[in-house]
Amino acid sequence: MAIEDYENPHRVIKPKNRRIMGADGLEEEETHRWPAWLKPLLKEHFFVQCNVHSPKSECKMYCLDCTNGSLCSLCLAHHNNHRTIQIRRSSYHDVIRVNEIQKYLDIFGIQTYVINSAKVVFLNERPQPRPGKGVTNTCKVCYRGLVDDCFSFCSLGCKVAGTTRSFEKRVKPTPMEPENSSSNSSGVEDNIPNAQSLAPSTPHLPTSTSLRKRKRKGIPFQSPLQ
Repeated sequence: MAIEDYENPHRVIKPKNRRIMGADGLEEEETHRWPAWLKPLLKEHFFVQCNVHSPKSECKMYCLDCTNGSLCSLCLAHHNNHRTIQIRRSSYHDVIRVNEIQKYLDIFGIQTYVINSAKVVFLNERPQPRPGKGVTNTCKVCYRGLVDDCFSFCSLGCKVAGTTRSFEKRVKPTPMEPENSSSNSSGVEDNIPNAQSLAPSTPHLPTSTSLRKRKRKGIPFQSPLQ
């Protein structure tokens, strides 16, 4: 006789262990997603004068272990055996070399650039009025045009913001009207004077023909003697 599977009707069915995460859990997850030194690094000001050493010493170093502000080259004597990185400048924006930052952070998906024969990434977003012509891929956070389609962010700061659960995506800017357009997007004409009105005005001199056409004064005559 075949033996059928028997299920005890009185057994207690226990729910599966599900991970329930509240607001505190989300904050904890976001905290552990990125290293503790990253957000202070993105908020720091570099290429300023050092308050401790010579005013000529620029603060362009940062200690990942101390995270106590930007450092100059003379400050590094107090950070032996610490993880330090150097910040560089490109068009007045802070950048860091890829071979330095990728030792401590995953930069996958961030647009890289070649400056002085070295690959770099920007620390924070750079404002851009509108993407260039022919740009098909833009940053998911600030909509800056990206060179390669395999990238999703233009900077470290944009990747941190774009991968955060509480991030609210901005409204994508609409294309701007051509510069030679006579009206703006609201339909109101711009009160911009044309080139002729901007040119200096010259006094109109009468020509010789116009002078001749003037009516000559009549011949005076004397009244009869009384």
